This record gives sequence, structure tokens and C-alpha cells, in this order.
Amino acid sequence: MSEEQVATPSTDVTNAQTMSDLLSGGAEIKVAKPGDMVEGTLLSVGKNEVYIDLHGYGVGVVRGRELYDDQATLASLKVGDTITASVVDTENKDGNVELSLRQAGQERVWQTLKTYMDDKEVVSTKILAANKGGLMVEINNVLGFLPVSQLSLEHYPRVEEGDKNKILSLLNGYVGQMFAVQVITADSNEEKLIVSEKAVFEKEMEGRLSKLKIGDVIKGTVTGVVDFGVFVKFGDLEGLVHISELAWQRIDNPKDIVKVGQEVEAKVIAIDKGRVSLSIKQLQADPWQDSVKKYQIGQVVKGTITKVMPFGVFVELDKDIQGLAHLLELSHDAVKNPDELVKVGEEKEFKIISIEPGEHRLGLSLKQLTEAPKKAEAAEAPAEEAALEAPASEEAAAVEEPKPEEPAA
Repeated sequence: MSEEQVATPSTDVTNAQTMSDLLSGGAEIKVAKPGDMVEGTLLSVGKNEVYIDLHGYGVGVVRGRELYDDQATLASLKVGDTITASVVDTENKDGNVELSLRQAGQERVWQTLKTYMDDKEVVSTKILAANKGGLMVEINNVLGFLPVSQLSLEHYPRVEEGDKNKILSLLNGYVGQMFAVQVITADSNEEKLIVSEKAVFEKEMEGRLSKLKIGDVIKGTVTGVVDFGVFVKFGDLEGLVHISELAWQRIDNPKDIVKVGQEVEAKVIAIDKGRVSLSIKQLQADPWQDSVKKYQIGQVVKGTITKVMPFGVFVELDKDIQGLAHLLELSHDAVKNPDELVKVGEEKEFKIISIEPGEHRLGLSLKQLTEAPKKAEAAEAPAEEAALEAPASEEAAAVEEPKPEEPAA
């Protein structure tokens, strides 16, 4: 601020009404509370204090740290300008209202960020740091977060098996770079600022995707293999083949099916918010529909254990068909850990108990190949004998007032 913009506080303040003047003159008085935002005219700027005419509240003064934290704002103002401040104290010993530009400055910053969010404005920001969840940025002197999920396809870390250390290494490579982002969360109460790079390209992608429609078949190149699927580049677009759309059979790791650089054909199955979802398996005949015809409910089959899960075990019957033996179908006794009964790679006989071709489900049972233990029958025998030997009066009582059965052991 130049010398001519800075007036002597005593000269300008005497032209404004103090709180005492307002009270003695019978003027209409506005009552401000600590925390209220008030607007006034800048009267003077000194080295350590600023005076503001609050138009009905009296004269306000800003001192010390409440002034220093907003030097950038003050530098752009001149005497006579309108300025907003927050009330710290309604009246100090001099009869002036104590004000803060610092808090008002924070309000302005967050309001600006909310405006960016509402207007979907594109903002350029430097990447300050990285962690395994995303990138740290700064907008309007407010620290923000750019989650990995909100990165564009160009910057998304394509790491096999989701190795967090490798992901962090790739993210660290972006530190110091400028990214174009949009604000998607600006919460001043929680001081939470979240931005998205992906959102910036959604409109741009909409134009590119306008000629693409669901059902189209594309030819492309695999550009990345991650634990949840495969990225495929075709022309100036890129899509994702989810792991469930790679093949009809169950897949544990996409890299078992495709490799980076491999040429593939895929079908467009969804277009949403600039993202293209693709399917490779839908261009192939579903082997399940024919292969399952050779199996019937009640049939005993041999299969190889391919995966042991807390809820049961997956069993490969042939190259196209896998079945599931639920935890309850592994034994007549209670089973807590399936791996205590079966191991991956082990071959066993199972009984088919259900077939759902449309859902690609085939239910198997291990326990139904053996008879249930007879101890339950033995436990029931004494109870039956006691009932037969009971006197007629007891039987009548039982009929009149039946007792609920005890739960099975």
C-alpha cells in the first residue's frame, strides 16, 4: 500500500461515530456479537492497526495477529474501500469494536473454494507430497487431498497385485508437477478439501465418447494390468475390463489371462462419466452353458480344490466348470476352518446338490456322501422309551400343556 493510501488513524477516526456517540445521539444502533461478520469502510491503515467505520456499529479496530495474517488482503486495499471483518469483542476500553481480518480471510478463502466447487472450475495446483492413498495439493493456501481414485487414467498407478510400495513410488514421481483439478469437497467446518483430476477430463471425454455406443466392438492394446482388471487403449480413448469381464471362468489374477502390450478385442458394455467399461468374455461363447449339461443333481463327481475360503471351497470339475462346496456341506460336524478338512490341489469326490446355469453356480456337498452320525438317533431313543412308559396322567398333562422342543445338538 502506498504512503498516500495510509491516513493517520486519529484524523479519520474522529470523523466516524464511536459507540458513545451513537448512544448519546440516539442513533439507531446495531448490536454485533463475537463471531459475527460485519462490513465497513476502511478509515486508516497504520503499522500495527487498522480502523474501520462499521456503519451503525461504531468504529472497529484490527490489531496484532488478527491483522498480520491477512497482509495480502490489506495490500490490495485503499482508504475508502469496503472491507469485511469478524467481531472479536463488541467493545474494548476505547469504546471500539475489536475485529479480526484473519478469521474473515479464512471465510473468504473457503467461500472461494466452495465457488470453485459449485462452478466446477478447473484449478491448476502443484503436487506437494504423496502417500499410499493419494497426493497432497494446496489451493488458496489451503492443503487439499487428491485421492488415487480421483486421478486421471493417464496418472492412475497401474501396479500388478496392488503393491502399495510400488504405488507410492509412482505417486512420488508426480511431486513438483502441476495438475489441473476440480474441487469436489470444500468443508470449512472440518477443514476438508478434496480435489479430482478425473473430473476435469469428464467433459472432454464426453465429446470423444459421443461417437461410441454400448455394444460396439473395439480393438486395442493392453496398457496396464492391475488386481481388479485390465486397461485397454483404443484410438485416443482408454477403457477398463473388470476382472469379472475377462473370461467366463473364475480368475484369481488378471495377469494369468493377459499381458501388457497384448492386442485384444473387447465389447463396450458401459459408458459413464467419461469412463468406458469393456468386456472380453462377452465376445466369446459361454462354455458354461454347454459344459454344465453333462452334470445332474445327485451325481457324484471328482474335482480338484482350487481355493479355500472362510465360507467354503471352490472345486474345479473341468476346465470350464467350477463348483462351490459351502462350509455347511463339508462335514456333518461343525467346521470352523475349511483348510482343516481340505487342501488346495487335493482331489476329492463330491455330490452335486444344485445347478444354476444362468448364475454360473454349481453347488457341491462332501458330507452328503456319508451318513450322518447315529449318536443323534441314540440320544432320541431314551426319550422315546420314557414317553412310552409315562403314566396316562402324565401323557394327558403333556397334551394339555405341550412344551417347546429343545434345539437339536
